[in-house]
Amino acid sequence: MSPFSTSPWSRRAFLKQSGIFSAATAVAPLSGSAAVLPAASKDGPVSHGTPADNLFTQIGVRPIVNARGTFTIISGSQSLPEVKQAMFEASQHYVQMDEMMSAVGTEIAKHMGAPSAIVTCGCEAAIALATVACTCGMDPELSQVMPYKKVRDQVIIPKYSRNPYDFGVRMSGPEIVEVESADELRAKMSDRTAMIYIISGPRAFEDPLSIKTVCAIAKEKNIPVFVDAAAEEPLVPNIHLAAGATFVAYSGGKCMRGPQAAGVLLGPKDLCEAAFWNAAPHHNWGRALKVGKEEAMGMLAAVRMWYKRDHQAEQKQWLDWDNHIADTLKGIPSLTTHIEMLGTDLSNRAPTLSIKWDAAKVGITGTELVAKLDQGTPRIFVTGGQGRRPDKMDSSIGIMPYMMQPGDYKIVADALSHHLRSPGHFDNPPAPSGPAAQLAGTWNVVVTYHRGVGRQQFVLQQSGTTLSGDQKGAIFNASLQGKVEADHITLSSVMRVPGYQVPFNFTGVVSGQTFSGAVKMGEYGAATFVATKA
Repeated sequence: MSPFSTSPWSRRAFLKQSGIFSAATAVAPLSGSAAVLPAASKDGPVSHGTPADNLFTQIGVRPIVNARGTFTIISGSQSLPEVKQAMFEASQHYVQMDEMMSAVGTEIAKHMGAPSAIVTCGCEAAIALATVACTCGMDPELSQVMPYKKVRDQVIIPKYSRNPYDFGVRMSGPEIVEVESADELRAKMSDRTAMIYIISGPRAFEDPLSIKTVCAIAKEKNIPVFVDAAAEEPLVPNIHLAAGATFVAYSGGKCMRGPQAAGVLLGPKDLCEAAFWNAAPHHNWGRALKVGKEEAMGMLAAVRMWYKRDHQAEQKQWLDWDNHIADTLKGIPSLTTHIEMLGTDLSNRAPTLSIKWDAAKVGITGTELVAKLDQGTPRIFVTGGQGRRPDKMDSSIGIMPYMMQPGDYKIVADALSHHLRSPGHFDNPPAPSGPAAQLAGTWNVVVTYHRGVGRQQFVLQQSGTTLSGDQKGAIFNASLQGKVEADHITLSSVMRVPGYQVPFNFTGVVSGQTFSGAVKMGEYGAATFVATKA
């Protein structure tokens, strides 16, 4: 029997016991003695779409030529043909999920040089499941009361390693303990410590609390160490396991070009089993973190291919694409290009092209060019986009060839050349006139989100047209910087939240004892606000 085998009780059995199942089948009876399903195709999946007419355009969504990289918000990477084929073939069979995960994990572990492995629904899920595996193991009572009761209820994170993805640790509700030195780490490790989390990157090798140092200290009390290597190349031998890490996790939808909704968790057999035991299909804390057979087999195909791919040839191809784009842009006044070659960081390893110019000489800023590329056909996303008229005309964009498909580099080169050589006309934004409004003092602020209302307070100082001050949120605080032109106001802040930051960019108009307008918060969307003098 598989170590992950479940009880015979199932959702179907529950529905049948309760009478719901029989009622459902009575509504839609089967024709004849058995259901007849259409025969599965013996051929692989075939795309019938075109750039102008495909599954996405048919629902009103415009696909993207990706010159930005492996960002989840733009759907990650393009999965390999072998991955697509594996997912298609997997979809035509039923399997017992515990048996499948055990077999898939065994082969992935062999390829990646680890004791054991499981497939997760992304690297963030691997973080979450490893945390719970270290918190409650395979004790069903502890799993069933998650996140309300824990024996080991703390996770230690070096302060430099705080990041937005440690939300995966926080999902199950442990207390986060930050440390900044080896002595502090030793002092704060205790019987309450479930795990230590570190995000990999150049600093994790150079900081006094490096991965190797943390692992050595953690070993003194047998505390597991998790290394988040999401976007890294999975080297063999695994450098993090060699440094003493307990767990290492990778994203499936980045350099390995597996399914976007997949990741790999590497670690010791008992803890990997505990991580999967706490996830779907089991009725434990991580039931929501479901991995389908298609994602599991697609991830296995991606891992197999990673160790067969010619990575040097890929790097050369990306460099050739950068050079083609740079050559296409030669002769544009003030424009310069620079290719940043590979550094020591194992994440997002590809030569990136930086393009800079003076918008006063070319006629279009970086932000205006980004908007043109977004609105064009085909739609193109690039990195960065700096430049603003009339006061910041030094402009730039970047090209990341990592996820471009063959032929995309020509599309990108032609579009950039067209817009930079024939930019059209752009007017400077209108400048408000009149005396500057006086805004020093305390303001009570109501922010109306698409769902919900937030209350903040601004304490502003003013020197001429320059504004500064404090933004006091309901939970977090930030510093404000901005300016006032006549009755128009702009204020910006970066609110530090656990592991991340929320940008606030307020633009509004003053009217007596109030000013109001719009606020943009980057990935957190937009809202409106009203500030009233206290």
